[in-house]
Amino acid sequence: MTDAAALPGQPRGGVLSGPATARAVNVLAPNASAMTLDGTNTWIVAEPDSDLAVVIDPGPLHEGHLSNVVDTAEKAGKRIALTLLTHGHPDHAEGAARFAELTGTRVRALDPALRLGDEGLGAGDVITVGGLELRVVPTPGHTADSLCFHLPADRAVLTGDTVLGRGTTVVAHPDGRLGDYLDSLRRLRSLTVDDGVHTVLPGHGPVLEDAQGAVEYYLAHRAHRLAQVETAVEDGYRTPAEVVAHVYADVDRSLWPAAELSVRAQLDYLAEHGLI
Repeated sequence: MTDAAALPGQPRGGVLSGPATARAVNVLAPNASAMTLDGTNTWIVAEPDSDLAVVIDPGPLHEGHLSNVVDTAEKAGKRIALTLLTHGHPDHAEGAARFAELTGTRVRALDPALRLGDEGLGAGDVITVGGLELRVVPTPGHTADSLCFHLPADRAVLTGDTVLGRGTTVVAHPDGRLGDYLDSLRRLRSLTVDDGVHTVLPGHGPVLEDAQGAVEYYLAHRAHRLAQVETAVEDGYRTPAEVVAHVYADVDRSLWPAAELSVRAQLDYLAEHGLI
């Protein structure tokens, strides 16, 4: 068995649901799959002595899960005052409108189509609720509307699908773009170097204790895959499907459709930079 501390980002073992930091509690959605890992992590974030909480990514439209999020907050003596979205994929955002009905909250997101209320989210925004401070970090790449939330008091960052607790994420072409994604990873690396962030609270999978190690692994992985794709094209593999079958031969075939999205993004990136 591999020691978790030796894995990229040092994933935390044990049960995924429950307290993760002094201010963040995870409620795991029952939507496990090859793409969502153990399920979507719905985060309840609040100051320990406050009766107000923020929920990040209510998850799928699953009444039991949404009720469980509300009940978990109430049992901790907290009222949900605001809902935030890291991005618009259904496993993170489909339940947001119903959750807003249950809690009477606004929904803030980068994409106007996902918002309930007048306020959106953008670079440099600082969200304060009940003494809690969350800083908005734009991280396009997985999708164009992807955001992360920096939680300075816990030296943590909530990453949605930009960094996962296990494995690597998909650059969801054509909405997602590889160049944007690499810039976003570098932005997160700056948080670990300049702002002391050491914990990743991901949208799927376990908490990571070594944020810098996780981001460095992602950057190295992307560089390696990009080089493989470039070589595959040079060797005569032309279509995205051909490149996937060659480069991702060691990956579960059920994941090949998702891998093809990343390959399309990689091919676009190589073409934009005159490398193929």
